[in-house]
Amino acid sequence: MSSSIAPSSASTTGGANALITSTGIGSGLDISAIVSSLTTAYGAAQTTQLSNQQNTLDTQVSAYGTFTSALDKLKLALPALEDPKQLAGFAATVGDKSVASATTSTDAVAGQYSLQVNNLATSATLTSQPYVGGSSSAVGTGTLTITVGGASTSINVDSSDNTLTGIAAAINSDNNNPGVTASIISTTAGARLVITGTATGAANAITVSSSGGDGGLASLGLTQTQAAKDASFSINNFPATSASNVVSNAITGVTIDLLQPSAANTPTTLTVSPDSSAAQNTISGFVSALNGVIGSIQTLTGYDPSTQVAGPLNGNATLQSFQNQLQGILDQITSGTGGVHSLADLGITANTDGSYAVNSTTLGNVLAASVTSVGKLLGGKNGIATQLDNLVNGYTKPGGLLDTINQGLQSGLKNVSKQQTSLNAQLAAYSATLTAQYNAMDAAVAALKSTQTYLNAEFNPSANAASGTSQSNTSLGSGNLST
Repeated sequence: MSSSIAPSSASTTGGANALITSTGIGSGLDISAIVSSLTTAYGAAQTTQLSNQQNTLDTQVSAYGTFTSALDKLKLALPALEDPKQLAGFAATVGDKSVASATTSTDAVAGQYSLQVNNLATSATLTSQPYVGGSSSAVGTGTLTITVGGASTSINVDSSDNTLTGIAAAINSDNNNPGVTASIISTTAGARLVITGTATGAANAITVSSSGGDGGLASLGLTQTQAAKDASFSINNFPATSASNVVSNAITGVTIDLLQPSAANTPTTLTVSPDSSAAQNTISGFVSALNGVIGSIQTLTGYDPSTQVAGPLNGNATLQSFQNQLQGILDQITSGTGGVHSLADLGITANTDGSYAVNSTTLGNVLAASVTSVGKLLGGKNGIATQLDNLVNGYTKPGGLLDTINQGLQSGLKNVSKQQTSLNAQLAAYSATLTAQYNAMDAAVAALKSTQTYLNAEFNPSANAASGTSQSNTSLGSGNLST
């Protein structure tokens, strides 16, 4: 028996291929959305777990970074307390501030001195004869040799730079310049070349000679208009000199900046006296940095019962251990004489919230009475500041406890990242498998729909005629079934 019920194989294959490349057209389903949802659900548990791990590690890295930053600030405040000489500051004042000013170093000691400034140190200046034609006047060619102290250079002048301007530029740009600058001044008589030494002092005299060329350089007629001289002054009527106006070797621990000569036989006073204000500022800065560390520990390890929120390092053994050691150092009472045995004796006391405050009046009185006793409590081999520095250094140094902890956290983050990469690859493969399966289903549905459409057309020719669709005469359509 022959039958024409089934559609041709060529038309069926072509329709299936078209449907497979158009995802969801056969079934009407949003395959992309379905696959995405199923893939997300498939990896949800692992994704959440890895995300939580990364957030926890990131939070801990940030928290330890906050703690380390606070320790670094405290460490910067300690050196000035560890060295009693730095704590025992001195200030230098000059009676006539127009004559000189002065500053001190840690080597200064108290004293009063008489200062007479006879003359300031100067640098040498040479000036040429005037050129009526101005700075562009031709001078000549040849070689200028400039000597300052024991250093010299030779500058070749040719027709391209034989003017005052050209010669000045050649001097200033010379790679072997011995320490001079050249400039042009314009006067009523004409333009002049001025050569000035960059260093003061008698040892820095300038000499200039010319040779060769057309001999015109000799016409510069450079003459010395200011000699290189040492500063001349006296301290307590004892004469002294300096090549510079900044004198650092006349009085131990004192740097004097000479500003102008004194009136004849009218010395001024230079007084070096203890300066407790510097020590007060140093100690106040230390307390501020200390409170920063204490505050960071409280924030990172604390628990707020009103919000029921714990700090990121709540219950952390590392910070608790540091706090215990810190408190042990701060609470210690030393033996000895002088009436300064604890931080409380300096006016540094604990508040109810754990921070520390400074009573400036008490601290000022103690410093005025005996800065040496304060230095012994804070500095030296067993001073509070020295012990704190050793404690902090043990935590913050390379290879120290915090460095080791941070390396562990970074290793944990790298491990989470590797797991996330692996999970992403697994989810991509799972998504690809689902997509292929749904596309195959979609193609099968499309093929079934095509067969249904064909069968409907074969068994209901009147519907096709009503729609204006031409039908081919088949044995089934004409009611004839041959065997």
